[in-house]
Amino acid sequence: MAGGDKAAITQILQSTSEFTSAEVKVALELIDLYLKYGISSDYHLLVAEVDSMATGYICFGPTPMTEGTWDIYWMAVDPQKQRQGIGRRLLNDAEFSISKAQGRLILIETSSKPDYERTRKFYESCGYEIIARIPDFYTPGDDKLVFQKRLD
Repeated sequence: MAGGDKAAITQILQSTSEFTSAEVKVALELIDLYLKYGISSDYHLLVAEVDSMATGYICFGPTPMTEGTWDIYWMAVDPQKQRQGIGRRLLNDAEFSISKAQGRLILIETSSKPDYERTRKFYESCGYEIIARIPDFYTPGDDKLVFQKRLD
């Protein structure tokens, strides 16, 4: 990811209806950390481009105090470009990078809200399975779901 990609990624995050303004703010803070410190920030970012324009990104990193466990922190694709394989490519590329770094387990946390149904189905279609549910985690009625994929 280059500094010039930040404006496009900001627009993508803001146009993704699932993310609140507070969530967008946190996602942008991680981008800033990556741009300032690179992978020494413990965040890794990959950007998907179509016709030299950023159309999506994924942010991931090693889970502190674990051996080979990694988290996918953020992933977003331009709503106009969704369902074209961009998200799957980003996730596959992140999995490849994680595997090269001796990663063995990937976790993704997401919401149980109905708005996230398509997101959950996407993760399942990519080989992730729900391994935990924490009731009322985000707000009353909004559970945290933890997806897992083992890398072999």
